[in-house]
Amino acid sequence: MMTYQRPFVSQLARRLQDPPHFIQVVVGPRQVGKTTGVRQLLASGGWSAHYANADDVLVSDRSWLLQQWQQALLLGDEALLVVDEIQKVPNWPETVKALWDAQPGRLRVLLLGSSALQLQSGVTESLAGRFELLRVHHWRFAELQAAFDYDLDRYLAYGGYPGAVVLEHDPDRWYAYMKDAIVEAVIGKDILQSRRVTNPALFRQAFEILCAYPAQEISYTKLLGQLQDKGNTDLVKHYIALYGGAFLLHALQKYSPKAHLSRSSSPKMLPACPALYSMAAGVAVDSNAEQRGRAFELAVGCELAQQPGQVYYWRERNDEVDFVYQYRDRLYAIEVKSGRKKSAKGLEAFSAQVSRALPIVITPENFAQFSQDPGIFLERVAG
Repeated sequence: MMTYQRPFVSQLARRLQDPPHFIQVVVGPRQVGKTTGVRQLLASGGWSAHYANADDVLVSDRSWLLQQWQQALLLGDEALLVVDEIQKVPNWPETVKALWDAQPGRLRVLLLGSSALQLQSGVTESLAGRFELLRVHHWRFAELQAAFDYDLDRYLAYGGYPGAVVLEHDPDRWYAYMKDAIVEAVIGKDILQSRRVTNPALFRQAFEILCAYPAQEISYTKLLGQLQDKGNTDLVKHYIALYGGAFLLHALQKYSPKAHLSRSSSPKMLPACPALYSMAAGVAVDSNAEQRGRAFELAVGCELAQQPGQVYYWRERNDEVDFVYQYRDRLYAIEVKSGRKKSAKGLEAFSAQVSRALPIVITPENFAQFSQDPGIFLERVAG
């Protein structure tokens, strides 16, 4: 893993080559290699850089951050300051804003940390207009194939978190790592410590229920009915939004040219990577054709959701399209075929209604090419 470089590293390097107009903020799930990638970037040279990790010291006030800022300034104009685990510095958004505004353009600044929710809320509330987000997602199939020689079956069972690779030979240890080091760390440290959730036990139960419907449309009412407590659909929507902000779930809305109809639809749930589905189910995906088909559809949806643009699903009566992907002026109607018998009527019905939609079929045979670069794949296949 140490020798493999994730694609976001070169993307970040290109951004940092520009004059320092914006603070760069790296956000994403826990344990997907954000810090490793940044260290690879620094090791490649090219910048006078000062790296500081707020996890290494007991931070009591803004003076620690001020000290790191000044240390970077000593390296010269447009030096690079990297602050990891920035969310652990009290009042960091206000401090960074004050330092940046006092000397705009003096430093290149890169912030990252393990709590996606705290980082995103901090920059949007206090650093508006001063930052760019770089979202680092779960590992795609193509990455795990290149780094760990994954095949598709292994990806559908375990894909997403490289740190768990060494535990795949022992399902009990793998499951415990996923539950304790990944999911519980996100729920307990990132969400519950920064957001008001009146019933943490119910909130945890909701995650397991939501993950039990991979790539499936489910009504808010049905979800609410499975929670062991009274509530309303707003509660379920709030829970889904929190899990989405923490990079654990995607909730797709039904495609409609009318935005209000899309927002009022039942969501199609996507755990953010196959490993989360396996963890929530308590078992890895087996030879059951229905389960494997769901896992494959989930895998396609997750990799689509990492792309710029919007991902939806579509259904009218018995006609459905697995994913509708909209990017700029292009609209793709995507059918996922994994061996299960599925009718092509949905693709035909959608294309009849939306003539500009470009029909795409993704199968296990072409999934590796899709995963290499979904955007280029869709362009080439659609013509």
